[in-house]
Amino acid sequence: MLALLAAFAILPLVLPWLVGRIGVRAFYVAAVLPVVAFVQAALQGGVVMDGGAPFESYDWIPALGIQLSMRMDTLAWVMTLIVTGVGALVMIYCRWYFRGKTEGVGQFSAVLLAFAGAMYGLVLADDIVVLVMFWEITSVLSYLLIGYYNARAASRRAALQALLVTTLGGLVMLIGVVLMVVEAGTSSLSTILAEVPTGPMVDTALVLILVGALSKSAIFPFHFWLPGAMAAPTPVSAYLHAAAMVKAGIYLIARLAPFFADSPVWRPIVISLGVFTMLLGGYQALREYDLKRILAFGTVSQLGFLTVVIGYGTRDAALAGLALLIGHALFKSALFLVVGVIDRQLSTRDIRELSGLGRQAPVTATASIIAVASMVGVIPTIGFVAKEAALTALLHEAVGGAPWGIVALIGVVVGSVLTAAYGIRFLWGAFWTKKDRDGAKIEATPWPDPPIGFLGAPVLLAGITLIAGFASPLVDASLAPYADTAPASTPGVAAPEYAYHLALWHGLEPALFLSLGSIALGVVVFFLTRRFALRRALPFTASDVYNGVLRGIAKLSVFTTSLTQTGSLPVYVGTIFVVFVAAEGTALFASAELRAQLDAFQTPMQLVVAPIMIIAGLIAVRARKRYTGVVLVSVTGLGMVLLFATSGAPDLALTQILIETVTLVAFALVLRRIPARMGEHNASVWPVARAVLGAAVGVTMAAVALVATGARVATPISERFPSLAYELGHGRNVVNVALVDLRGWDTMGELSVLILAATGVASLVFVTHRSDLLSEVNSLPTAANRTRRPLVETSEGVRPQTAANQGNRQAWLIGGQRVRPENRSIILEVIVRILFHTIIVVSLYVLFAGHNLPGGGFAGGLIAGMALVMRYVAGGRYELGAAAPADAGRLLGVGMAIAVACAIVPLLFGLAPLQSWFWEATVPILGHIEFVTSTLFDIGVYLVVIGLVLDVLRSLGAEVDRQTQALRQSQESRGRGVSA
Repeated sequence: MLALLAAFAILPLVLPWLVGRIGVRAFYVAAVLPVVAFVQAALQGGVVMDGGAPFESYDWIPALGIQLSMRMDTLAWVMTLIVTGVGALVMIYCRWYFRGKTEGVGQFSAVLLAFAGAMYGLVLADDIVVLVMFWEITSVLSYLLIGYYNARAASRRAALQALLVTTLGGLVMLIGVVLMVVEAGTSSLSTILAEVPTGPMVDTALVLILVGALSKSAIFPFHFWLPGAMAAPTPVSAYLHAAAMVKAGIYLIARLAPFFADSPVWRPIVISLGVFTMLLGGYQALREYDLKRILAFGTVSQLGFLTVVIGYGTRDAALAGLALLIGHALFKSALFLVVGVIDRQLSTRDIRELSGLGRQAPVTATASIIAVASMVGVIPTIGFVAKEAALTALLHEAVGGAPWGIVALIGVVVGSVLTAAYGIRFLWGAFWTKKDRDGAKIEATPWPDPPIGFLGAPVLLAGITLIAGFASPLVDASLAPYADTAPASTPGVAAPEYAYHLALWHGLEPALFLSLGSIALGVVVFFLTRRFALRRALPFTASDVYNGVLRGIAKLSVFTTSLTQTGSLPVYVGTIFVVFVAAEGTALFASAELRAQLDAFQTPMQLVVAPIMIIAGLIAVRARKRYTGVVLVSVTGLGMVLLFATSGAPDLALTQILIETVTLVAFALVLRRIPARMGEHNASVWPVARAVLGAAVGVTMAAVALVATGARVATPISERFPSLAYELGHGRNVVNVALVDLRGWDTMGELSVLILAATGVASLVFVTHRSDLLSEVNSLPTAANRTRRPLVETSEGVRPQTAANQGNRQAWLIGGQRVRPENRSIILEVIVRILFHTIIVVSLYVLFAGHNLPGGGFAGGLIAGMALVMRYVAGGRYELGAAAPADAGRLLGVGMAIAVACAIVPLLFGLAPLQSWFWEATVPILGHIEFVTSTLFDIGVYLVVIGLVLDVLRSLGAEVDRQTQALRQSQESRGRGVSA
């Protein structure tokens, strides 16, 4: 089972490529995996029917006790057969449904198969936390499937609606699951059901879990998303909204009902909402003219029926409910697939445009009649067997005086009347010959015969519906182990004299007459609805409420944003500082014991550097020019360089001086676009308050530092870092080994932050695009830029190398030729060009030597970044393009990919993430060589840092230059136009 689950995760990745090679026939390949899973489950049938439950487990998150465990008991076995069997048929059906189409089909096939895998994992998961994860995966994948026609606004709205409703329910359910796990002390679903915890906490958890189940299965008040989801392709409706996704909620109710149905909160919720949903959906189905929407509201009604029966919680109701679940998956999938055939052949689903199809499409009509007969409960289908069993179970409870049994019985009987009515309406609308207002027969709709393969899936599903009715004793034997887990009756009601068994004929019993009576009344209701149009059941719909809630949230968001987001950076920063002072100050003063260790100094250098840093900080506060303030602030950073260097931390000193330099350059780039003097446009307000707040922040931060350094009571782990770095990381540079090995996860998080920061800055600056246009030197005409040939000097200027000028000298200073003469320095360009490669070599040396000497990926990347800064300063944005003909985003992505690979690869060998290997050998000429795989992680850091610096230069430097140049040219052209 775990292997099949892994296959469901891997095969979808190949399908888009396969669709591109063999077209829609790739759906045959996609169907193989569900078929294999179906056969594997079928082979387990004997074990399951004997009361066994095949079990597989893998310790996924041992620290939290979460296992990737899969358990196939009777309920999971039945659901597995439905999910994989119907899924395989739908895959084959898609081959004909999408014939002639290519756009988006590859992604659709991949997502549909991945959804089948998610449902497979959901119904077999024994860990309830893992079940929730699969639950949410199905919501996301269903969003992609419903929104397949993403060019249509209706499809996008329907997909978003389904996602919001089911995800909200899933989040509520997650809270309930957490409460249940805390109360039960385990996340194993089988263990929870074996022990059956009770109490107010459990009741609360049940209510929250039911919210998730009811939202997934489109039970009122969450029912409205399902009809809207009919905007999806018909195979999605047949699979997700008949056999799979909507069954997830029913499955969870079926899983819990035998054990928790007697809880005081269970039946009031399940029965009342289930009955109301059955009646509401059935009534609305009689008002629709679209075949698919008739089935959609009919599905809502049937889901209400299933919720009532399978959620009632007695032995006979559980047996009937599981049989009904099988029947519903068969007949409703068949009907949806029939609608897909009609829609594909005629490009319409409107019953007012269809007439006389029954005679022209007898096979399709026959399959539909069998499926509708099963839905209505006509002998000899499985629907009849299940419906009779459900009525018998509920009738026994009602006669025994169970209040919720009475409500359930009345609701199911009335709902069955509506089911018969809309079932007949579907057949009449799709296949009957209709008459106009004058009573004359409407001309038959022309029917092009579909390929025989297109009809295979619906005909087979309808046939199984009929066969299952005759095989009801075998079905009974298969489902009995699940039914026997539920109590015989509810408290206060006597148990039946004998356990009910599924059979095609039980004689002339009350349930039979209730069923026949509901069908007869359904025929009457159908003819009445043809003569008298039904009005809306309620003055508003659930969709109206949903849209109103969304509008209210939007208005509240606008109000909140306008109230809190004033657009003033000082207000934002001031708010953060006020909260910091208040929170940290409260924590400090509320502490019962404070410890602080304060030394006058540790090294003589502190006596020299500290006063300079303090004076620079005070002068920076008084500075009126922004650049002056930035430089003065940098003095404090450079002072830290001296302190690190004299405290035995050369790595930190090297990194600090590089960071200060790069930061100063970044500030300088930004300062070009804002006024040079502070307060030039808007003078600072409340200067005294700002000064007080700044002083308070400084004092608070100093107090936190003093208290934190004096609060340690245990020996710090850092004291073992030198030995750990040498023994585990095989390196003598403790700082570097800690970054890439001992505390590699911290570095991984820092890399993610760097990438987000670079992407955020670039997204703010690049207005119309994010593509990097400077990776090709734009100093030449466009046609020349596209060539990859070397550039040479000619009498006409710099040109690409050709056969005619092959002997010419290769061009060197290319980028600077596009810089304005007054801004160009040839000497600076030449010096930078000469030093550039040397600096890159130094950066590589620092990178690879950093494991044992000062340096590492971070410092090496900053050195390489400084080389790029020099090229940009010397020759502008074109020189930067010549120096780094690579996209910054790709460098960031490759670097992060290498770092992630270093975390994942050890897992494949059963090791911890980021665990490193050590290799050493003696090589001729080079001598003794040592290599640690954590160096690869350091290379990832190196590339990310270079990508960060390059992205900052490209966005804050080159792109700002381009925008400035474009603005200047625009102003000049307007000026020439005015003078002309």
